[in-house]
Amino acid sequence: MSLKHSNDLNLEDILTDRAYEEDFLEIPLADRAFKFFSFLVVAVVGLAFFQLVNIGALKHTFYENRASANASYVKTEPVPRGIIVDRFGEPLIKNEPASNVYLVPRFLPQESSARLKIIEEISRELAVDQKELTRKIAEKNWNKAERILLADNIQHDQLITLSSNKEIPGLEIESSFKRIQSMPFEFSHVLGYTGFVNENDLKLKPNLVLDDEVGKTGLEAYYDEYLRGVKGQEVFFRNAKGQIEDKRAMKSAQPGYNLETFIDSELQDYFYKSLKNTLVRLGRNTGLGIAFNPQNGEVLSLFNIPSFDSSGIAEFLNDPAKPLFNRAVSGLYNPGSTIKPLVATAALVEGIIDPAKQIYSAGYIELPNPYDPEKSSRFLDWKPHGWVNLRSAIARSSNVYFYEVGGGFNDQKGLGIAKLKEWWQRFGLGEKTNIDLIGEKFGFLPDPEWKEKNTETFWRLGDTYNVSIGQGDFAVTPLELLNYISAIANGGKFYKPRVMKEIKNEKGEVALKSEPVVLKDESDLIGKALIEVRRGMRDGVEKPYGTAHLLNDLPMSVAAKTGSAQVENNAKVNAFVVAYAPYENPQIAILVLVENAREGSLNVVPVANEVLMWYYKNRINPSRDL
Repeated sequence: MSLKHSNDLNLEDILTDRAYEEDFLEIPLADRAFKFFSFLVVAVVGLAFFQLVNIGALKHTFYENRASANASYVKTEPVPRGIIVDRFGEPLIKNEPASNVYLVPRFLPQESSARLKIIEEISRELAVDQKELTRKIAEKNWNKAERILLADNIQHDQLITLSSNKEIPGLEIESSFKRIQSMPFEFSHVLGYTGFVNENDLKLKPNLVLDDEVGKTGLEAYYDEYLRGVKGQEVFFRNAKGQIEDKRAMKSAQPGYNLETFIDSELQDYFYKSLKNTLVRLGRNTGLGIAFNPQNGEVLSLFNIPSFDSSGIAEFLNDPAKPLFNRAVSGLYNPGSTIKPLVATAALVEGIIDPAKQIYSAGYIELPNPYDPEKSSRFLDWKPHGWVNLRSAIARSSNVYFYEVGGGFNDQKGLGIAKLKEWWQRFGLGEKTNIDLIGEKFGFLPDPEWKEKNTETFWRLGDTYNVSIGQGDFAVTPLELLNYISAIANGGKFYKPRVMKEIKNEKGEVALKSEPVVLKDESDLIGKALIEVRRGMRDGVEKPYGTAHLLNDLPMSVAAKTGSAQVENNAKVNAFVVAYAPYENPQIAILVLVENAREGSLNVVPVANEVLMWYYKNRINPSRDL
């Protein structure tokens, strides 16, 4: 009888059905069900953990600020950047009151039509493109800032209009300061300019705050942490109705530190105007000037032409003349004949030549062609010089002499490219001087390995000849060039160029002080050789045949070397002169460069003459009536 039709259930039937049920419940599930369930659990837990870390740690400050913003408002107190003065305390840059305008979108109406009307009104009042403003709001990274800078240093009439009108929701006017340079074009490259922090700045310095003002170039950038100061902060707390109930100071304002430089502002002003006038007369627009104290590396003057006005930087950004480019620090040039004192020093120390030995310059040197005797290679001197020794070769700037001591010819042994490169490096070429200005580049020192790798041609003797007179692929910065000349002037010490003298806080306490830094000292090695080399540079001024003889009318003894480097397939000539004075105890070393000069070094020596005369009358012997 089946269980279905039984009125009575006995124990045996119950146990039988129970066993059947248990067998049914123990049917195993598929493995993929367990895997899926496990993955789901891990995913949920992982997501929860990620959000916990993201909100609690990575974005803790952001969410804390956003939450706080709903109940509070932080007002910042602007502070002036530190002023910058010259070596005599004359201000080179100072601050004037200004006003900046910001948009805080969280204060805009939530309703779209009302929000649009406010944006239209703001665009109209500030002459800001409405579509551009809408785009900025949409693309703004609100994780990094809660407001957008609409205009800085607004005009006085705009300030009056905005202040007198009814309050525009979302619009904030904040007091600020604007930087004013005493002579903007003369000092713009050494001082630099400031601007507001952008996304690129944050990548380099994450601790900055978006839309704060920071230094972008020059001293403003290099010493920004000292000059910037610390803005004051005061927080205002609101109740549920948005009314301010309390306020609390969060951070005290600290004005920026003041910076004293080694720059001689009167010298720089005179130097700049002298070169500027020369460029105008020549119909040229590009040049630069640098002046050092060769005894300690102090930078007395540094400027570039064309230059710019830091108060209106936007108009110079796309100028094809590149006025923002600091050629003195970042430009790469063939040094031309200004490299010859270095080659002469190396040749003497290495025993390549006796200083009294004479080499004949017929105006050229010829190398036979091993493959075609009728097609020899000719390397030109700039004129025939006849018999020259080391001193007269420097003074006359004989190419043939330096072809032979650099690369060798007949029975005259040459240094060779390996030794030349070694001595370039000994003299600090091909490496940064570490001047306290940003953007410094370093020169390029070619060699056979580089040429074979990059041009698939072999280094030839002619290449050595070319670099021995500062031509070919050899390039240096003007800063490197004057630094090596300063080392010749002082007897073999290479100093780090220094613009900053000291930095002081508002109480006058020194926070940072600059001391002479010797990068390397070659005086023991090259001291004796420099006697001959320095005499050759002195002869370049004193002797009638010297290429810098125009400097001989100065009331102090001067040593100098000129140089003309052919560029752009010999279509243009860059003209240099480097000089130092007084010869016996140098106090100033200068470099003058004119790009695309009309008459080579004849275009730069008169500028050096004017500058050195001014320096003698105003700094070396100011009491003498000349």
